[in-house]
Amino acid sequence: MTALIDRLAGSGLSVPVTVAGTGLHLPAATVTNHQLAEMVDTSDEWIVSRTGIRERRWLAPDQATSDMCGSAARSALTAAGLTAEDVDVIIVATYTNDQPLPATALIVKDGLGAHRALTLDITQAACANGVQAMLLGVHLLQTAAAEVVLVIAADCASRVTDPQERTTRVFFGDAAAAVVLTRSSTPGAGLLGWDFGSELSYGVQIPAGGSRLPVTAQTVTDRKHFLKMDGRAVWDTATRRLPESILNAVDRAGLPVGEITHFFVHQANLNIITATMDKLGVPGHRAPITVDRLGNTGSAGVFTALHQSFSQQLVRRGDTYVMSAIGAGFQWGSLCLRHG
Repeated sequence: MTALIDRLAGSGLSVPVTVAGTGLHLPAATVTNHQLAEMVDTSDEWIVSRTGIRERRWLAPDQATSDMCGSAARSALTAAGLTAEDVDVIIVATYTNDQPLPATALIVKDGLGAHRALTLDITQAACANGVQAMLLGVHLLQTAAAEVVLVIAADCASRVTDPQERTTRVFFGDAAAAVVLTRSSTPGAGLLGWDFGSELSYGVQIPAGGSRLPVTAQTVTDRKHFLKMDGRAVWDTATRRLPESILNAVDRAGLPVGEITHFFVHQANLNIITATMDKLGVPGHRAPITVDRLGNTGSAGVFTALHQSFSQQLVRRGDTYVMSAIGAGFQWGSLCLRHG
């Protein structure tokens, strides 16, 4: 234990942190590959071979991202034995905000009744939003002002993928997952090491709706408000950067990658997860899979896998785990943590 504490001193984080509870919200509507094949030019065989996805969830038309966030948050708080009034900070990670203004985190705060909470939105790293939010949450707990941080990762990609275009429509689903972070009484728990990086690319983008290309009748006609994705660029960057980033984070934690117990990896494509684990030289069973039945749920993806393992009590005190994702930009990041 002394050696562990000595290692942690290099991280600069003096306050142990733990995941006290997790929660998940999945929309009721399941959309199978066969159903999608009736909407766009695709097939179950094509989707499964290229992505590993068999079905995904789509949010009901009368609901928004904040509705999913609130549901996941309530479940996480219950699991942690806490209430909304205990929350000091709410961080919402999403690229599908309810609307440009006001902040989605503020809408969630009001819905929960978390009256004291500071609200923050992490928005433009897409699938990497959640990992960035976790990094921020852990650091906020190093201050005297915060004891409970609620991190919620959610996306409603069914609203921003083009119904006429199979390249993005088949990949994405809707979901929200939440994590309650608190201080821990276990020495050495929390963030052991981290790694983040970026390289500017428009390989994943929503072209219109900002200051460079404001909303006009023409941008709507040209379908420029839908998500555009260069699949080859995503594959090349993800399979290179994810294993590289994980190794950097684990190395900074002072651990060999083979000793990491759980790998919660970007749930965008089963083939990307397999390629990442192969490059790490780590057995694939250490990386739980949700993408096969949920699709790419964006910011929520890594958190759906984390919730699956935490809710089944597969993550035990002292276990080490990695959270790693890559998103639009491109931006990527990895955290190496120990459960308290």
